[in-house]
Amino acid sequence: MSVLLLTHRDCLRHDMGEGHPECPDRLRAVLQALDQEEFADLVRDEAPEATPQQLEYAHPPDYVRAILGIRPQGEERVALDGDTLMNAGSVPAALRAAGAAVRAVDEVCQGLVRRAFCATRPPGHHAEVRRPMGFCLFANAVIAARHAQRAHGIERVAICDFDVHHGNGTEACVADDPSILFASSHQMPLYPGTGDPGFTGCGNVFNAALSPGAGTDAFRAAWTPLIAAIEGFRPGLVVVSAGFDAHARDPLAQLRLRESDFAWITAELCALSDRVCGGRIVSLLEGGYDLDALAGSAAAHVRALLRS
Repeated sequence: MSVLLLTHRDCLRHDMGEGHPECPDRLRAVLQALDQEEFADLVRDEAPEATPQQLEYAHPPDYVRAILGIRPQGEERVALDGDTLMNAGSVPAALRAAGAAVRAVDEVCQGLVRRAFCATRPPGHHAEVRRPMGFCLFANAVIAARHAQRAHGIERVAICDFDVHHGNGTEACVADDPSILFASSHQMPLYPGTGDPGFTGCGNVFNAALSPGAGTDAFRAAWTPLIAAIEGFRPGLVVVSAGFDAHARDPLAQLRLRESDFAWITAELCALSDRVCGGRIVSLLEGGYDLDALAGSAAAHVRALLRS
């Protein structure tokens, strides 16, 4: 079966200012990379907006109302923290990013496509239960996982995060939820300062810390036990937080991965999903801030989703 690509032009309207690394050009680079003949088999569609009720799968109603109520006018921007801002396009973009996650789950769980990739922004894995941070407003991966449980009866979901920064928001949302497993590789020390391998939540959190300068061998060695833990969990769906900022060219971290490493982890997760849940994968774009490295890495990821 095919792979679904979800995106929306609203995600280009979210703009945190000149020089900000999480910029609209990131999404343009990804979409341009996927607008090639080798990706002609992708099923392409527009991301819908998430409903407030769907956002509440990860966040309390008062938080959802507060974020959706921030509507800057004109060129105004509102700073939520030192590096997370909102402009007039931020709410529509965030609704599309979460909505893409929900729609992807629907399509995959209904068997209409085998896998899905959501090329959207803002990212989501730093958004905590009651706090936006790290360029993120809503915890999109958690929303996807809980939508699968509520709407499709999936009992257990695994969230796999290979972004170079630890997904503290995802972890905070699910650390006390034994029905969702969170597995992450990330550089340590690095923002946001979480991700200690000693923290295991309620037995559902698996963190693998990589030292600055670590490359292919360390990355692949870190994921071997994580994949074994996920397989033992027997999830009905795998959600991927696909960040590409562990690439050697990325300016915000110091890992040394290449496009081939992202192809490898994607193929491994596809093989895992084939063994445990009928191949069902929903992948969400997270970080990646060198435009050429991001484009090449995202293409390698989607190529593996198609071919594995």
